Amino acid sequence: MILGIGSDLCNIERIEATLTRHGDRFKDRVFTEIEQKKAESRPRAVAATYAKRWAAKEACSKALGTGLRMGIAWKDMAVTNLRSGQPVMHVTGWAAERLRAMTPAGHEAVIHVTLTDDHPWAQAFVVIEARPLAPGAVGQA
Repeated sequence: MILGIGSDLCNIERIEATLTRHGDRFKDRVFTEIEQKKAESRPRAVAATYAKRWAAKEACSKALGTGLRMGIAWKDMAVTNLRSGQPVMHVTGWAAERLRAMTPAGHEAVIHVTLTDDHPWAQAFVVIEARPLAPGAVGQA
């Protein structure tokens, strides 16, 4: 069953201007160390990489049903990539608490995320799914 859906569209040039204006202060407030390493490893797409992750955090907060309020922090949501390149959303802190609270008993939550960019736009979609636990499984994700 679908628990939440979120999407966001982000202007890459706006993120690029923010990076120029605020640099490390902005990056350290919003992005995890892993996200920063990923972006900085892409010299021709630094701003686009940050913009996609910004959009993913916005989309995730919407899928959680909160937006960026109620105690959720930017770094409570983070994007990494599998070896294949597929993006993966991780939640910690208040975002993880919210995810647990919205997941029905006997289910595990799975967060699906997709990212794309086509200058000057970056876009993300997040779908939170509740999957039934296997019979005999203990706990709830």
